[in-house]
Parts: sequence; C-alpha cells; structure tokens
Amino acid sequence: MNDEHHSLRTVMVLYTPGRTSGYPEEPVESGIRLHFLGGGDEVGNVGCLLEDRTGTRVLIDYGLAPTRPPRYPKECPPIEHTIITHSHIDHIGMAPWLVGQYGAALHGTTLTAAVSEIMWRDTYKVSSIEGYPLPWDKRDLDAALNAWQTHDVGEWFEIGEWKCRFHRAGHIPGAIMIEIETPELRLLWSGDIDIRDGPNVRGAEPINCDILCLEATYGGREHPVRATEEARFVSRVKEVVSRGGVVLVPAFASGRCQDVLRILHRAAPHLNVHFDGMGTRLTRHWLSHPEHTDEPEHLKQVWNWARIVSSKSDRKKALDADVIVTTSGMLDGGPAIWYLNRLRHDSANAILLTGYQAEGSGGHRLLEKGSLRIFGNETAIDLEVTQFQLSNHAGHSDLVSFVRACEPRHVVLFHGDDDARSAIAAEFTESPAPSLPLNGETLNLS
Repeated sequence: MNDEHHSLRTVMVLYTPGRTSGYPEEPVESGIRLHFLGGGDEVGNVGCLLEDRTGTRVLIDYGLAPTRPPRYPKECPPIEHTIITHSHIDHIGMAPWLVGQYGAALHGTTLTAAVSEIMWRDTYKVSSIEGYPLPWDKRDLDAALNAWQTHDVGEWFEIGEWKCRFHRAGHIPGAIMIEIETPELRLLWSGDIDIRDGPNVRGAEPINCDILCLEATYGGREHPVRATEEARFVSRVKEVVSRGGVVLVPAFASGRCQDVLRILHRAAPHLNVHFDGMGTRLTRHWLSHPEHTDEPEHLKQVWNWARIVSSKSDRKKALDADVIVTTSGMLDGGPAIWYLNRLRHDSANAILLTGYQAEGSGGHRLLEKGSLRIFGNETAIDLEVTQFQLSNHAGHSDLVSFVRACEPRHVVLFHGDDDARSAIAAEFTESPAPSLPLNGETLNLS
C-alpha cells in the first residue's frame, strides 16, 4: 500500500466526526457565511456549508472524488439539512455518512432520490473491490434511503428561517439549482449546469440574485457547437459500421449513455444498438419520473429501440451489434472492459470516447499510450480511438453570460481549478465582485 493510500485510510477511519472540519464556532453577524469542505478549488468532491445570523445552517452536496484512491471532503460538523443538487457521485457520495452520523435530512428531486440507491451501492461495491476506505457502511446507506425529502422544481419549501426553491440545472435530468431567500439576501447555487438544451433535458435559465455560487468547470474553455459535434459523432459511427466494424461507446451511466442513445436514434435509427451496464438501471428510473426529462415519450421510444443487455448471452450477442453503449465512461471497469477485450482483435472496430478522461483513468491511458490494463494486464489496443466533446457542463462564454443575466453583487466560483476560475473572474473585475474560495476557507458575503 502506498503512503497516500495509507494516510487516507488512517484519516477517514479514525477521525472524530465533526471535530476536524475547521468550521468557525462564532455566530454569523450579518449576510451569509460560506465554508467549503470540498469542491472549492477543485472539480467535484463538493460540500459547502451556508449559515446566516438566524442560525439556519444548510450543507449543499457532500460527494467524493472517484480517483484512485478517492478524495473526500473535510468532515462536516453537525448538520440537520442537506440539499443534494444531483446524483453524480462527486456530489452525493458521502451523504450516507451525514445521515449515519447526524440523522440529516436529504433534500432533492424525486429522480435524484430514486437513483441514489444505485449510485451508493455501486460506490460501496467499488470500494470493496478496490480496497479503499469508505467512511460509511450499509447501515448508513439504508438510513440515507429513508432520509429523503423530495421537492418539485419551482416549489418553495422552508429550512429554518430560509425559503428555498429548486430550478432546472440542465446538467442531467433531476439536477437542480437552488434559490435561497434569507431574511437579508437572495442566493443562487448553480450546482453543475448547462445553459444549452441537451438531448435529454433543457438548459438552465438565469435567476436574479444577490450572490451567485457558480460552478467553473469549463472556465476559459469553449465547447464546439453541440449540433456540429453530435453530427461528427454520428458520421464517425456510420463510417465504422460501413466497413464492418463494431463501435464501442464507453459512456457515463447517468446522463451520457442516455444522450448517446437519443442522438443515435434521431440520426441513425437503422443501426443495431445494444445498451449495457449500470445506465440501463438508471434509465428505468428516468422513465418512471418523466417530469424531469425533455420529450419523455421519445425516451420511451429510444428505450424500446435499443437492445437492452440483461444476461451473459445478451452480452455475447452484442458483439455482433453495430454499436455498443456501455459503462464505464472512462474505461475504468464495467462491461466496457469485457467488450474491449474481445473487440480489440479486429482493426475494423473502433472506440468512441464521449467525454472527459481524467488523468490516471483507463481512457486517458488509452489516449496517451495506446494501451490500458485489462484484468490486471497492461494490454495494447490497436484500434482507432476518437474523442468527442459531448459535455453537459456550460462552457466559458455561457457561464459568463449566465453571470451577467443573474445580475448578482457577488459571484463565488467553485468546482474548478485555478485557471478555470481565474478565467471567469477576469471577466468581472468590478461588478459582480468575484470570490475564488479554497477548501477549508470561510467567506462572509452580504
């Protein structure tokens, strides 16, 4: 075990809950206090405490960064209410710990609550396989499933002295922004957002506020025009299929798999497309909560059109498909590795990556070195590999436009590296006043 892993295990197993967060003990005098436990100067791993002079305190998100080993946010002090923006593990992964330690209520949409069990059980399973420490157990997971308080988009609800309301975030179905009205000010927390309409959900719309807390993942970077990139993807698929090859599309289970299927169904419904992995289970929940997806009837058609893989024999049949859409999106495991191990021997086949490939991931290694680890062995992959930008985060120009449309006095830039946040901050030298918080740092804004 390396030193980093050993240190992480010691910290996460032996800490005293709530004692090492660094959260200030003194009361808030005015305005609102923000304290980032994680996700301040990093992508993902999000957790931020908000508190005002009334003593109302809310945690927004509590995730983990699924690196190897994972990174965790700082320990949260006692908390009664947590708002979960969406179901990606870097925002929801540590929520069971909150419920197990403090009996915290989890506020979210019906779809986020519905898919949380799949996300948490997968995290628990991966932690067992990989041997990394996880601060919560199955009892905490079961408690968390009973801790949900769900709210409709647009519905006002109260937490302490605050009024709160969810707005569509455009990132994935069920993802929300949070508008918070305190006795002194109005705050909008973006969560992960996309301003553009995507294949499965319409984009986020600006809300007038005093303080805007904005994710900055793609600060300083622009996306290609979505329609152009989707057309490039479809063209590549058709080209591979026309030469007799099979297209393997590793895609994220929650959002990207379903986007790829919609794109293919609209542009090339004649193709024989098979759908495998955790995304199939998540899609069933999407179908059960149609209020969160755009054109839910079309999603039903896509579901009935794709060939769902649900057995070993189905998986073998999928090897003769035109396209296989499956997890994991970064080639770190899942059915994608099983398929890749069998498809790699025919050079007519191809791999189409549809999103970001984190450093250290299988997909990143494949792009950089032309090989990756398959069942423990470093294996050369002599197939064409093409990467596409089908991101569900807003790009730089859209983020800047969103800030201006919200007309805040302050903009707090989180969920981004230093370069990304600085690029957005450079657009607003006077008003709104930009803040670039660090993890463990406290901001007081009014």
